[in-house]
Amino acid sequence: MADTPDHSFPHCVLQVVPNLDTGGVEQTTLDMAEAIVKAGGRAIVASKGGRMEGRLKAAGAVLIPLPVHSKNPLKQLKNYFRLKKIIRAFKVDIVHVRSRAPALAAINAAKACKVKSLTTYHGIYKARGKLKRWYNSWMVRADLTIANSEFTRRHILSHYRVDAGKVITVPRGVDIQRFDPTRVTGEQVESLRKAWDLRADDIRPLFVLAGRLTRWKGHELILEALHRLRQRGLTDVRVVFAGDSQGRVDYERHLKGLIDTYSLNDQVYMVGHCADMPAAFMLCDFALAPSVEPEAFGRTAVEPQAMAKPVLAADHGATSETVIDCDTGWLITPGDADIWANAIERALNMPETERGAMGAKGMAHVRAQFTLEAMCAATLDIYRRLLS
Repeated sequence: MADTPDHSFPHCVLQVVPNLDTGGVEQTTLDMAEAIVKAGGRAIVASKGGRMEGRLKAAGAVLIPLPVHSKNPLKQLKNYFRLKKIIRAFKVDIVHVRSRAPALAAINAAKACKVKSLTTYHGIYKARGKLKRWYNSWMVRADLTIANSEFTRRHILSHYRVDAGKVITVPRGVDIQRFDPTRVTGEQVESLRKAWDLRADDIRPLFVLAGRLTRWKGHELILEALHRLRQRGLTDVRVVFAGDSQGRVDYERHLKGLIDTYSLNDQVYMVGHCADMPAAFMLCDFALAPSVEPEAFGRTAVEPQAMAKPVLAADHGATSETVIDCDTGWLITPGDADIWANAIERALNMPETERGAMGAKGMAHVRAQFTLEAMCAATLDIYRRLLS
């Protein structure tokens, strides 16, 4: 009889992340903290903090407030010494760095304390000039690097001199216990509909674009596409932008100006941050993921599939890995408003039975390829590999 595999992890991991407000990096930090604690380990997070602090502490993790978001060299030097004290005080076994800003301080602190380190490459970092390339390169100077998609891994290997065996792909995972259509209540959906000020008697199809208000996420592209549809006489469609500006007030003002200019006030709703995304996707008919720059992973194309909702996604970056064209959604040429207008119109004309079948395929696809359990198990295995 084969030995039962050991799934325990009686070790201490320090994750270093700039903040805990919202986004894929922050959610993954929380997910792994929960997994470490469940496996019998200790989860420490050094961060500026944010709206996820309560959930992190409820998971049994320890939050240590630290300005690791700062790019100020003096603060980074202070972070280096404070991180060394944290590593020694908590008997940390692994330092897991999730952003460029704290990478230099955290990786050097780990080396000084003779403990293992790894990074997760969550984004595709631009580099203009030698100084920026050097700054970015700290994300591959740990003992191992996790890439959150094959697209990200190819980017790393093409931009840095790094051993390919030290760059491991672990796709982001979706919590299919949370993103499960059968678990979202009618009360949740109705509460969100009222919060978004959507009329109950408005039966126009609803699209949701989830993502912070920043230019590369494609909000402007969707407004241009809706403007073109309106010129064709097609106005029976609503779009919700679910995400806050995170201080980008000029861009938020620009989007509101476009909505006014294109007479889309009765079609487009800017609702700010949404804490209940399962209910948001339950409320909608389709999801939009129109990023004009490649996504390193792009959970906003994966989460709606988990909720059995077809997604219209830009055909570049990791999104081309997570969406199966014409099967779980549509992959669409990035940045072209006319093509996006055509794609939205095609979705609107889709028979309800076909839409339901596409949604079911999307849910099965995510459950087979992109679960939170798989991501956490793979990451814990990488931790074990480091310690062996």
